[in-house]
Amino acid sequence: MDQLDYKPLTAIDVVQFFWRWRKWIIGATLVAGIAGFVASMPVFMKPRFKATHIFYPTQNNSIADALLQDANQRQKDPLQFGEEEQAEQALQVLQSSALMSRLVRNFNLMKHYGIDVAKEAWPQTALQAEIDARIAFSRTRYLSIRIDVLDEDPKMAAKIANGIALLYDSVKTEIQHQVAIPALDIVERNLRAKQQQIQQVRDEMRKLGEQGITNYEEQSRAIAEEIYKAQAAGQTGKLQTLLEAQRNLANNGGAWLSLNEKIRLEEEKESNINAMYEKRKIDVNEKLSHKFTVSEATVPERKAWPVRRLIVVLAMMAGFGFSAIGLLFFEFYKSRLAKTA
Repeated sequence: MDQLDYKPLTAIDVVQFFWRWRKWIIGATLVAGIAGFVASMPVFMKPRFKATHIFYPTQNNSIADALLQDANQRQKDPLQFGEEEQAEQALQVLQSSALMSRLVRNFNLMKHYGIDVAKEAWPQTALQAEIDARIAFSRTRYLSIRIDVLDEDPKMAAKIANGIALLYDSVKTEIQHQVAIPALDIVERNLRAKQQQIQQVRDEMRKLGEQGITNYEEQSRAIAEEIYKAQAAGQTGKLQTLLEAQRNLANNGGAWLSLNEKIRLEEEKESNINAMYEKRKIDVNEKLSHKFTVSEATVPERKAWPVRRLIVVLAMMAGFGFSAIGLLFFEFYKSRLAKTA
């Protein structure tokens, strides 16, 4: 069999090809456009409405540190919008399983999306596919967080978008409590241990008090004055009593001074631990929003999907392309068969 001769394709050949098959190509393009128009009708593609909620994450992680410290001591302003780090953290929280599981439960999304657990082989996979197709989180160029929700029911779309923003607050608070609650327990145990330690020192000082030592400095000064007066007055009996008291004071005065200094230092530590305990208690018991809402989701009035004009245009482009390619292969094989005949 002789080798077939092929000539290079020129622009004139392309123009002649499309002109020769213009009726077929135009017909296929129109048919595809009509098919796209029909397929995008509400009967076949149920319209979906999009609701959007936008918020800025905050920078504060500790309520006590943000509100109860002096302005000069604060590392961050509690009213300052979050930056890139906080925006990335917010996206992680929004995509967390803790938030999504609550969202599914609060809005009964399994039923709302028409997923039959009894009939569906992989209901959780089907649910996740619906969530991925309908709910999107993104970071805007201004470092705010955007929540987009698509749904056939416009009211439900707005409810889900706003509900996700509310869940973000509660879930982030619970995540912080994973550290805040054990931290409170640790500080509380340290505070109790310090109080017990101080009480032991006080018990030792009380024993010294039972021996007549209640304030070494004042008692030492007072006894010295009384001894001087007794010596001046020649009161021998009183002088002996005072000298005995002075010896007792000298023998136990060092212990009293040591305990007095120790209790002063320990009470300062107790004060610091108590201040820390009050802060950690506030972090556990009080709540502060973790976001600044910029725009709450409202009930959308117009559908966002499907975009009928886009579907028709894409269908016509597909019809044009496939028909041209099909006719090109048809001519190629027709000419090849003619030459090999």
